[in-house]
Amino acid sequence: MVKETQFESTETKKGNLFSIWNFDGHIAYEDIIEATEDFDLKYCIGTGGYGSVYKVKLPSGKVIALKKLHRLEAKNPTFDMSFRNEVKVLTEIRYRNIIKLHGFCLHKRCMFLVYEYMERGSLFCILNSDVEAMELDWSKRVNIIKVTAHALSYMHHECIPAIVHRDITSNNILLNNKLEAFLFDFGTTKLLDSDSSNQTLVVGTYDYVAPELAYTMKVTEKCDVCSFGVVALEVLMGKHLTKFMTSLSSTSSQNMMLHEILDQHLPPPNHLIAQDIFLIATIAFACIHTKPKSRPTMQCVTQEFLSPKKSAKSLHAVSLRQLRNAYGCMHEGIKLN
Repeated sequence: MVKETQFESTETKKGNLFSIWNFDGHIAYEDIIEATEDFDLKYCIGTGGYGSVYKVKLPSGKVIALKKLHRLEAKNPTFDMSFRNEVKVLTEIRYRNIIKLHGFCLHKRCMFLVYEYMERGSLFCILNSDVEAMELDWSKRVNIIKVTAHALSYMHHECIPAIVHRDITSNNILLNNKLEAFLFDFGTTKLLDSDSSNQTLVVGTYDYVAPELAYTMKVTEKCDVCSFGVVALEVLMGKHLTKFMTSLSSTSSQNMMLHEILDQHLPPPNHLIAQDIFLIATIAFACIHTKPKSRPTMQCVTQEFLSPKKSAKSLHAVSLRQLRNAYGCMHEGIKLN
């Protein structure tokens, strides 16, 4: 259920919108300027094409993350639309594993968004650090995949209209100090309109984008489903899947066993976790199916995760070829589209 966020806002005659709220109901704009020393670079913790991210400690002692557009980018209609889109979505939804927006300033001279701070950064960075990847044991990885699935199911099936993220990647999943996962970066989200074609320009991150977008340019929930499948496999394998995805159709890849593709940083999982891994791998392969109608919905995926565990084969006894066919064989009665 969509929950409306209560906050005070001020709109100028020129259409500039400014509103900041937080733990105690408000944050003063002046507090942010003072805490960052007018956005001094020493507080910057990341820079991208959209602008810069700052770590800000408020006078109350609370730490927040702030994403600020550079002045030239703020004049770009694409970036401006992305920021406003993110404000619209995140002020209307509240879900445990979706990043919380604490405030925003949309002004031609200063545009920024204020979020809760995620201490451990992106899932992508942790998976690509030999040391930090070891902290993500199998239990934590299974949990990251499951909560991501639940968040997407909420967006697709409980929000009206349905919300499609369009850029589900390991870079857009952030982790807190307990290594819990939160969906991030809602600038490219699209609210599905049942009265329109939902056609749009292709956006998203290469290697995660659903293949049908290249020729249909029609956004559906199944686009997120495909991206989720890629992320799920990435978490199990502990690495980006560029080469793996392109080699999936080869005979050698098809004959590989499931245990061979798992992240070798970690010791083999115990029997219970192995059951989860088998189920996740089975679902992930169904999610990356080239035909959208053959992919499960995120609601079906979450139902699978909540169902009693079924007995699974040893990870040493399951080939990738078998995994690609396993979902349809196990769940012929489940509606996919």
